[in-house]
Amino acid sequence: MSHAPRTQAQLTLTDLRATAAEGRKLVMVTAYDAPTAGIADAAGVDMILVGDSVGNVCLGFDSTLPVTMAMMRHHLEAVARAHPRAFLMADLPYLSYHLSPADALRNAGSLVRAGAQAVKLEGGRKRLDAIKALLDADIPVMGHLGLTPQSLHAMGGYRVQAKEATQALRLLEEAHALQEVGCFALLLEGIPAELGRRATESLAIPTIGIGAGPHCSGQVLVFHDVLGLIPGSGPKFVRTYLDGFGLLSEALGRWVGDVREGAFPGKAESYMLPDAARAALDAWTPPGSSPEAE
Repeated sequence: MSHAPRTQAQLTLTDLRATAAEGRKLVMVTAYDAPTAGIADAAGVDMILVGDSVGNVCLGFDSTLPVTMAMMRHHLEAVARAHPRAFLMADLPYLSYHLSPADALRNAGSLVRAGAQAVKLEGGRKRLDAIKALLDADIPVMGHLGLTPQSLHAMGGYRVQAKEATQALRLLEEAHALQEVGCFALLLEGIPAELGRRATESLAIPTIGIGAGPHCSGQVLVFHDVLGLIPGSGPKFVRTYLDGFGLLSEALGRWVGDVREGAFPGKAESYMLPDAARAALDAWTPPGSSPEAE
């Protein structure tokens, strides 16, 4: 499958800020390869995130923690080859920015070289040095607070965060610290809707919610969740718009049946010889075979 060159200018930070300033909701979805990026772009999303959720939905891991820089770059490059018009972002995976600002800069730079226009990383004040290093290199950064999946074990699982007063106030303080350091936007995940509203109202930068209520500046969901590509019930904050797993498996099952019944391939899916070649083929006899007696 080939992918045509980009025919429209790719959205920029300026475009995203203008959309938010006009009060229009920003829409972001994950994508992990060229076909999913093409579908997302055709739907008209503003942002595509090559998320470390690739570990859960594509690679069979139980969490995002095993995802490496090599994996992220591999999937980012595939998405970039689709030449999406949407603003293209990528997650910095676990331990790619935790050890030192130099590590963060090297790894974020690798993602930018692979096509990302910005990166996202998890955590608040303890990530400020890493964020500063990226911003000093002119790499835009989206922050991520609330339920941060890379902190799965420290949080005791995938739980709604900041339900207590002290936790909620701390999140607001960290959100403003991320804004002050220069993050262009903030992803809020798995927090009470009232806190999502207060954070959005108090910040000058856009907020993107996932399980943070309807008051954020925009929303993000995982591609596979929206289209129902993974069977079983998902998180409370997911709305599934299609039984993708059922529809695709049913269609594939029809093909399996056609093959087993000899109905596929048919003439429409087969190549035919020209008449002269067919006549030569009909006259051919295998080596060593004796001609039929007259």
